[in-house]
Amino acid sequence: MQVSKDILFHALHADGLLMLPNCADAGSARIAAAAGSKALATSSAAVAWSHGFADGSTLPRALLIASVKAILRVSSLPLTVDAEDGYSADPAQVAGLIGELIDAGVVGINIEDGTGAPALLAEKIRAIRAVADARGVNLFINARTDVYLHEQTTERVRETLRRAALYQEAGASGLFVPCITTEDDIAAVAKATPLPLNVMACDGVPAPARLAQLGARRLSAGSAISEAMFGCADTLTRQFLDSGTVAVAPYAPMDYSALNRLMTQ
Repeated sequence: MQVSKDILFHALHADGLLMLPNCADAGSARIAAAAGSKALATSSAAVAWSHGFADGSTLPRALLIASVKAILRVSSLPLTVDAEDGYSADPAQVAGLIGELIDAGVVGINIEDGTGAPALLAEKIRAIRAVADARGVNLFINARTDVYLHEQTTERVRETLRRAALYQEAGASGLFVPCITTEDDIAAVAKATPLPLNVMACDGVPAPARLAQLGARRLSAGSAISEAMFGCADTLTRQFLDSGTVAVAPYAPMDYSALNRLMTQ
């Protein structure tokens, strides 16, 4: 019997550390799958940049849906989508968008509080859970709290856990805490909430094996891979315009034939 993707995605958070090299489009999704990723995840920044838009809920919804469908066309892996703040302050509008993503085949989302009121995110989560339940999908709602990202308080562990409890009650499946880095804080948050803890790769974050020991269950690359890719493109473009050459060192470009074969699988 084939396990549904939503059940599989939840199971990937049960133990160990799920590592997600966030992708931007169908091409980068193929690379992540070929490299051995157990699931796929988008980065809102990466998707927006790939279309020439800034991150921060500026990407037209139609392009978001199109990007998701393109990724699902090339891979059968479970897909979770970074929905930012849901592209609206209206929980009903947010739930409508997430419903479209579920209909496209998505089994997980990130949704964030940013600098807004935690109570608003809780309302959005409730609306999203109702829409998912109505479709018979156990959507993995990864509630992102930006307490550490925006340094909103000196009592960061306490405030993170307060929000975690609020989001869990509303129907969240996981807790994403970008920029939490110290072992003590990671362990404290992981121990005090039943929600699987998602951390983001950044300076100071412990190695994957240690994160698993501390209780984290998911590690995201965030926009880092996309930033590196665009940095490489910027460097090589300027080099070409200056010299007419493309010297790829110290980068390791994929061979044309190998890359073309990957995109035709």
